[in-house]
Amino acid sequence: MCAEIHELSAVELRECLAAGRLGAREVVNHYLDRIAALNPELGAFVHVSAEAAVEEATVADALYASRGISREMLPPLHGVPVAFKDLTDVRGAPTTHGSAALNHSVAPADGALASALRAAGAISLGKTQVPEFGLTGYSENRVGPPARNPYDLTTSPGGSSGGSAAAVAAGLLPFAPGTDGGGSIRIPAAATGLVGLKPNRGRVPSGSGQSDAGGLVVAGPLARSAADAGLLLDVLASEPNHHATSAAPGGSFLDAAGSDPGPLRIGIGLDTPWASEYPIDVEPAARNALDAAAALLAAAGHRLLEAPIRYDNRYPEAFTTVWTSGVGAARIPPAREQFLTPLTHTFRRRAQQKSAVKLAEALAFLRQFEHDTIAQFADFDVILTPAVAQPPRPVGWYTGEDWEADPDEDYKRQCQYAPWSSLVNVTGLPALTLPVHRTPSGVPMGVQLIGRPSAEATLLALAGQLERHAGFRPPFFGWTGPTRV
Repeated sequence: MCAEIHELSAVELRECLAAGRLGAREVVNHYLDRIAALNPELGAFVHVSAEAAVEEATVADALYASRGISREMLPPLHGVPVAFKDLTDVRGAPTTHGSAALNHSVAPADGALASALRAAGAISLGKTQVPEFGLTGYSENRVGPPARNPYDLTTSPGGSSGGSAAAVAAGLLPFAPGTDGGGSIRIPAAATGLVGLKPNRGRVPSGSGQSDAGGLVVAGPLARSAADAGLLLDVLASEPNHHATSAAPGGSFLDAAGSDPGPLRIGIGLDTPWASEYPIDVEPAARNALDAAAALLAAAGHRLLEAPIRYDNRYPEAFTTVWTSGVGAARIPPAREQFLTPLTHTFRRRAQQKSAVKLAEALAFLRQFEHDTIAQFADFDVILTPAVAQPPRPVGWYTGEDWEADPDEDYKRQCQYAPWSSLVNVTGLPALTLPVHRTPSGVPMGVQLIGRPSAEATLLALAGQLERHAGFRPPFFGWTGPTRV
């Protein structure tokens, strides 16, 4: 028999669906009921596709009945519910990009990410909350209520995949795809006690569909365990995309999560390229998480060493130039620009004032930064950092009431909160965040593991080993309902 549906891991849920112990409609209706009950407080979903999801589940059940119980004939995510960030087109659902400045038209067709998961048998339950154009590390906008952290509703689940992370952490979804261009999977995973995996550049063919001059954005899993993350990555990376990194090396990523990574050289580092621009204060909760991870890794037989990394102080300006170039080129009618958030409006104006030469220079610098950083990381199999420097921040902490906060202060706070995330997008390396600690108030804190090029399998094996060594059954923290701390 299967346990309570939302308590099942994604792997277990898939097995129950494939074995016929659960039907797709039963699963979809269970999750839709949880969304109806809990989303008003969480703000995780901005659009729920209930009718379409039930119709798709009915088709999935009919497919199962017509093909009997032959699992080989079923798609890999047969009947498994997912949802998509409101940056991704999903047919029949509006796409807002988190912006009040755009017309919110219904998408006539799936974007690449939704298409890939639908082809794998997954059923979309709707769209999740994001910041405007996915620009920030918190999920608040002028379109709908902010996404909130299930472990403390006064705080943010991070961003830009914050709505998806809140939904997975609260059991509104078994897992979810996110997109990560500067930490947008790993930051919310760290805030909500999830495993968040940013794959290697080129691993996943489906991105966010947004302009990405620097090749920073990649889709990846938000999940409650290493195994669940591996399952979703197997599906995301299954499409041929003419990159050597497309397929899982030597088997599946799900298999990798249950394997032994062997003894590894792990470098511990607190250095960050943002320290040349802003003071970086690593708060006790983040240091405690780092210490907890180091103890687990040492007990598992890995060799831990200090990893002093030198970063070029030109990084902050170059990254910001490239990161904001897309919003500078976005098609927004001049009369609608007044509806942009202050941060978006400011960075759009600055991006438009920069010449093509300046953008080219920034891109060239980031390619050199990629080369130099990977060369320094090469002495280690994995680099260990805190996932974030502070516990989850209060809702409104970045923007202020009625969006009156200074955009530069907003950006500064984001960089100080997550000073180790964007460099991974620039280098193109894979990185995984996982929970290892929680604060006295019960809020999760995580660490980040940065791998060698194309070493997602190693990261998943290491995360799975830590789960087993710590002796817990994922999810790492049992969540029983919304609380206000």
